[in-house]
Amino acid sequence: MVEQIGKSVKGVKCGDPVVLSYQSCGHCRPCRKGHPTDCERFYEANFGFARLDGSNALQCSGVRGHFFGQSSFATHALATERNLVKVPKDLPLELLSPLGCGLQTGAGTVMNSLAVPAGASIAILGVGAVGLAAVMAARIVGASPIIGVDIISMRLKLALELGATHTIDSRQNDVASRIMDITGSGVDYVVETTGDAKMYRLSMDMLNPQGTVAFLTGISGPASLPEGRKTLSVIQGDAVPQRFIPKLIALYRAGQFPFDRFVKFYDFSDINRAIAHARSGGTIKPVLRISEAQGL
Repeated sequence: MVEQIGKSVKGVKCGDPVVLSYQSCGHCRPCRKGHPTDCERFYEANFGFARLDGSNALQCSGVRGHFFGQSSFATHALATERNLVKVPKDLPLELLSPLGCGLQTGAGTVMNSLAVPAGASIAILGVGAVGLAAVMAARIVGASPIIGVDIISMRLKLALELGATHTIDSRQNDVASRIMDITGSGVDYVVETTGDAKMYRLSMDMLNPQGTVAFLTGISGPASLPEGRKTLSVIQGDAVPQRFIPKLIALYRAGQFPFDRFVKFYDFSDINRAIAHARSGGTIKPVLRISEAQGL
C-alpha cells in the first residue's frame, strides 16, 4: 500500500494498492524505446544494492538495500514509479505479489520473448512457479503439444491440470526420446528454467530446425546452432510491468491464469519453514504475510 509519495509522483496516490517489480533507469535508449528489460544499467539498478546515484536509504544502519531497486522483502519499501504497478483494490495483495517477478518472467517468455504462435510445440524444462506460468501462457496462446519436464511428481501433476498436454519425469525417462515419441520430431520452442547443465544440453537435442530455446537463468547458448536453431537469453519475459501485470490479472479474473493454485501463504515468523518447503519441492510459490500484530 502506498503510504507516502514524492512531489513528482503522478501515477499513484496514498492508499493505492501496488505490486513491485524490477527497476530500470528510464533514460537510456532501450528504456526510452519501451524496452526496460534491456536497460543499459539493468544489473546496477537491480543488483547494485544502492540507488543509481550511489546513495543508500539504509546507509546509517550499514545495511545495503535496494535489491530490485526497492527491497520489498521488508515491512516498508522505497520504490519509484518505474518499478511500481497499481493493482485492483478487490484482490488480495498477498496473492498478487508474485506477479512482479517469476510469474511475469514465465508468462512473458512465452507471450513476449518467443511470441509462440497457436499450434506450435513447446517443452518447458522445470515446472516450478516460473515454468507453470509458462505452461499456462502456452495454453492461452494455443500451443500444442505443451510438454512439462520436472523431477517432482506433484509439480508434473499440476502442470497437466494447468495446461500441459504431456509431462516427463526426467529422472525416470530419456527426455529427448520421450519428446520424439510425443511429437515425431522435436519441439519448436523450449523454455529452460532450471539452470541445470544437463537440461541445457538436452534443450539443444530436442529442438526442431528453425526452433528457439529461451534460457531464463543467465545461461546463453552458442552463437549459432545447426540448421538455423536459435537461443535467446530472457530477462523478466521482456515485460513492461505496468502493461503486462494488469494483463495477467485480467487473465486470472477470466480463469485463464489460475496461479493461485500453486501459491501458499506463511506467516513471517514461519520464514524458515517456508524456505524449507520450497527447497524440498513441497511448496511451489511460498508467500510471506506480516500481520498487523507483527508490526504493520
